Amino acid sequence: MQHLTKKLREGSRHRLIWLAALASLLAPVAVRATENGHADPIAPVILGVAWILSMAILGRFAARSLNQPAVVGELLMGIAIGHMGYLGGGELITVLREVPQVFLLMNGATADMLFDGDTAAAVTQVLNGPRGGVMLQVAHSVDVFSRYGVIFLLFLVGLDSSVPELRSVGVESARVALIGVIAPFVLGVFILFFLMPDVNPDVRLFVAATLVATSVGITARVLQELGQEHSAEGRIILGAAIIDDILGLLMLAVISGILVSGEFNFSQVTRLLLLSVAFFGGAVFLGPRLLKILIRFLVALDPVEAKLFTAFLFATILAWFANLVGLATIVGAFMAGLLLNDAYFPASDEKHHFASIKDLIQPLEAILLPIFFVLMGIQVKLETLNDPVVLIVALHLVLAAIVGKLISGLGAPRGVRRLAVGFGMLPRGEVGLVFASIGKTLGVVSDTLFSSIVVMVIVTTLLAPGLLKWSLRDAGADRIGSA
Repeated sequence: MQHLTKKLREGSRHRLIWLAALASLLAPVAVRATENGHADPIAPVILGVAWILSMAILGRFAARSLNQPAVVGELLMGIAIGHMGYLGGGELITVLREVPQVFLLMNGATADMLFDGDTAAAVTQVLNGPRGGVMLQVAHSVDVFSRYGVIFLLFLVGLDSSVPELRSVGVESARVALIGVIAPFVLGVFILFFLMPDVNPDVRLFVAATLVATSVGITARVLQELGQEHSAEGRIILGAAIIDDILGLLMLAVISGILVSGEFNFSQVTRLLLLSVAFFGGAVFLGPRLLKILIRFLVALDPVEAKLFTAFLFATILAWFANLVGLATIVGAFMAGLLLNDAYFPASDEKHHFASIKDLIQPLEAILLPIFFVLMGIQVKLETLNDPVVLIVALHLVLAAIVGKLISGLGAPRGVRRLAVGFGMLPRGEVGLVFASIGKTLGVVSDTLFSSIVVMVIVTTLLAPGLLKWSLRDAGADRIGSA
């Protein structure tokens, strides 16, 4: 029976590979055929998004086969098709590689202002060509879907914690998180000051802020595999990662505000900090009241519908409010997840299948978030890595990212494996990519820096699971022996 199951799995893997390969070959041709062969104007959008998602599925499958995080496979797949499309002169890839800047063209900017000579010519040729409108439409839709994926990601990160839980994580977790934010940030600023002295100081601050993030999902998965999520190390790591996310989002909010306003002075920083604190405080105070109003109107619906609509509306409304006050939308989405829980809804009776908020939102995130990772990979320009300066910057960012988080382990108390705590805080994963994408959207992270940041994200994400397992190897052996 086991042999038959194994054969079926292997057969499914081969079929999946062939289907994904076929999709990658036929999609560019089909986009052109759809543009000429159908009256429905969104047909090319449907096919373009489906192609991106099929590439994400193939990348995820490859990563899982190699026992690596799915985000790494999706990101590398994006890098691969982005570079191949660039070398082959693909129209859709040409637009997707320059998504943030292309949309600025719609607001009156010129290609010469946004790109170098070769890129400006290529983008202008595509947008002015017979399929320019279609390519722009597909790129805009892919970008929108990817942004929704990020909002749902941060909503679920917040959903996995709660305000009472944050109060109870303890001094040790707070200390680890604080060191884990300060150390890599200071190292990043210091390194960029010496490697890139001509770069705007605000840009250095933003790039250093991308070193702060911790991907709690990757660490949590490893701890669960070892049965160590409730150990002293596990509790400290998970608590510190939650606090780390909040501190990182606050830092992102302040630095983004400085970049947008163009000012860097004490009064400006103080105003932005107060604005951030006011948003968090206002969300904690008014959020439950808004939830009760929403639920009062939606509770007459099916329980599953009421939960799904409430979660979607609450996350997107708070994301919009965050943007309204000058913060990133992901800050609002995170707060929505932090505040919302199943206890707000009446208990389901026997006639209704129980479904948690996480069960309902996770499928949306599972479909939309891979599109974001593939898009981020497409925007990595491998040709920039031919420049020795880029490789040097990437190497130093990797070192700063690793050393900074290892130092955070010193905040753990005696008797706890501090090295394991440091390794647990190491992966940047999806959160680091979100920070980098915001910088690219704001126009402060150049192609060179973006590529260097992505290299840092990939390396730390690949290293973290193995190093964490190694540092907790005795605990894992004890669990296996007692099983």
